[in-house]
Amino acid sequence: MSVDELADIGLERMTDSEIQSFLSNQGMGVLGLPTEGAPYLLPLSFGYDGGSQLYFTYVLGESSRKEELSDLAETARFLVYKADTMFSWESVLLTGTIEGLPESTWDEAIAAFENAWSPDIFREADLTRKIKIYEFHIDDQVGIKHMGLPEGFRT
Repeated sequence: MSVDELADIGLERMTDSEIQSFLSNQGMGVLGLPTEGAPYLLPLSFGYDGGSQLYFTYVLGESSRKEELSDLAETARFLVYKADTMFSWESVLLTGTIEGLPESTWDEAIAAFENAWSPDIFREADLTRKIKIYEFHIDDQVGIKHMGLPEGFRT
């Protein structure tokens, strides 16, 4: 069923300002990169500049599939979602381009990482490995949300 068909039972499209607010308050999502087969999906923390850019930090080994696919991708997608309950959830799907940033421009990107979620394991990992920051430029965004109880549960 489409979003419009589900509007009668509480599904809503998010406005641009709601999407910006949602992205500003989240720090984790799923990046989808194209491959010849199924898309390559990976959970990533992100920084958001409040406008049209997301930033990802890659900790790289000697070879990295995510680095290789990110460098080759003409288009990528990023999904951010939050599900508090089965009756209260939000989801934003972003489509855009992704590119590695030169180290000389990292200061601006690092400032956007204030909300980024980070697993504790990275605090203990060997961070002498190669690090690269990628910028995801948002070309298209779609957000949907369901906030409330269905008819039978309302008082």
